Amino acid sequence: MSSPPPDHQIDAARLPVMLTELRLPTMSRHWETFGNRADQEGWGAARYLAALCEHELADRASRRIARHLAAAALPRGKTFATFDFSAVPTIRKAHLLSLAAGTTWIEQGANILCFGPSGAGKTHAAAAIGHALIEDGRRVLFTRTTDIVQKLQAARRDLSLPSLLARLDRFDCLILDDLGYATKDQAETAVLFELIAERYERRSLIITCNQPFSEWVTIFPNAAMTVAAIDRLIHHATILKLNTENYRKRAAAAGTER
Repeated sequence: MSSPPPDHQIDAARLPVMLTELRLPTMSRHWETFGNRADQEGWGAARYLAALCEHELADRASRRIARHLAAAALPRGKTFATFDFSAVPTIRKAHLLSLAAGTTWIEQGANILCFGPSGAGKTHAAAAIGHALIEDGRRVLFTRTTDIVQKLQAARRDLSLPSLLARLDRFDCLILDDLGYATKDQAETAVLFELIAERYERRSLIITCNQPFSEWVTIFPNAAMTVAAIDRLIHHATILKLNTENYRKRAAAAGTER
């Protein structure tokens, strides 16, 4: 068997370096394997290059999803695969899955509001939608409302609230869990309202709450602010009512944890 010509050997040595420089790690790993297959099966140059590019793009998408899942801080295990739809008869599976696709409401900066008693599956439903949105290429952040309110207050004290709001703006959807449990003094109410107002009609929110709108005066003690917050949230919103009290018990019995 004759040895490859010197020019071929030089190109083979240079190619991994150039692909690394171009930040194409998957192509750098697989170009030789695909090249051997192309030689054996008689691929043309276009097919060979297309195969490499397809693998690079698929691997890049996988890495991006992994990064976004890590950044989202979603609770573990709360996906549609583990959601017991039979325990929540007040919502339709098809409806929830259509929301998870997120093709319309996310682009419109609309919201999803999940209401129900403690243990009804609100957090699981919200997190499952978040997982699906990330798989679809969206950026999501899950946070307890009390935690984000504390961060917003600290940012206001440090005169960096606009900067924090701008960073949060990078997320297509914020999931604010347990809105009703946030401590509601005037300062906390103000920053929470500012977050809602900042995202209005631009970026989406998913909110879980165990209190109906009629009791939101305990969340926003100022009546005018209560009306303004609700108005912004429901203007473009889907409201899910999980009126069941047995979801958590049934999920635990099935070996899952809410």
